Amino acid sequence: MLDISRKSRTLRTATAEATLTLTPETLSRVREGTVPKGDPLSVARVAAIQAAKNTSQIIPFCHIVPLTGADVDFELGESTIVARVEVSAIYRTGVEIEAITAASVAALTLYDMLKMIDDTMQIGDVRLLSKDGGKGSFGESFAEPLRAAVLVLSDSISAGKKTDASGRMIVERLEEYDVDIVDYRVLPDEPDEASARLIAYADEDGLDIVITTGGTGFSPRDTTPEAMANVIEREIPGIPEAARAHGQERTPYSMLSRARAGLRGTTLIVNLPGSRGGVSDSLDALLPALLHSFKMIRGGGHEDRSRGKERS
Repeated sequence: MLDISRKSRTLRTATAEATLTLTPETLSRVREGTVPKGDPLSVARVAAIQAAKNTSQIIPFCHIVPLTGADVDFELGESTIVARVEVSAIYRTGVEIEAITAASVAALTLYDMLKMIDDTMQIGDVRLLSKDGGKGSFGESFAEPLRAAVLVLSDSISAGKKTDASGRMIVERLEEYDVDIVDYRVLPDEPDEASARLIAYADEDGLDIVITTGGTGFSPRDTTPEAMANVIEREIPGIPEAARAHGQERTPYSMLSRARAGLRGTTLIVNLPGSRGGVSDSLDALLPALLHSFKMIRGGGHEDRSRGKERS
């Protein structure tokens, strides 16, 4: 079974359907309520919900998913019954297999209840209609690549006593999303020097995003948040809150980060911890959703995915 511990919890939804073909006479009996075993639609609905909840016991490599909803509908045609199931969960992995399994079991239950009066039935067209909520749902594309800088703030790395791993990781992860890394550099933990460099990235270079790593802890030389106080014009507390919350599920030390995030003009500046693990967890939490902020910065709205509408 794949390890999904690095993924973030998001609202995941999936819709699937399965079609049962039967004779018009059998369908009439379903409508009239004269099937010997009782109402097949009611039983199939319950069976589908049970199947959705127990998919991990049926499909070996499926994770146990705490479902938040399962809705089952039936569409009766001239010689078909289409079972359509929508499943939802706030979790780290998708629920498409749960939806497909539920739709399949609904069709199987109908088949079982009707087989004594119709030996021509066939189950077919089992398919996934839609899924939403994974990383692919929150990705963004831009006509021109976003321009970024990565700033490592560390006395020891600046002095050549240690090699940088965290900053290089940030560069690699941003490049995975086609972000253009305009500058990468290392500076000592000097707040005035850090502030000047951040201001230059925003005011002179006009970069879209700057990510710093290091200097967010409690030691006397951890001064990145203080440097940010002289730079950002609008604070965005939700970004470091999301990173800390994600990290806290993995290590009890995440709460000790004093990282900040905010805007200077149209440049988004985000602080990440100095440790490789802290950076990895933070990037898992923030990407790719963080990139959506640039559509907002440029005056666009953002889609309410639960309703398919735009909201500001």
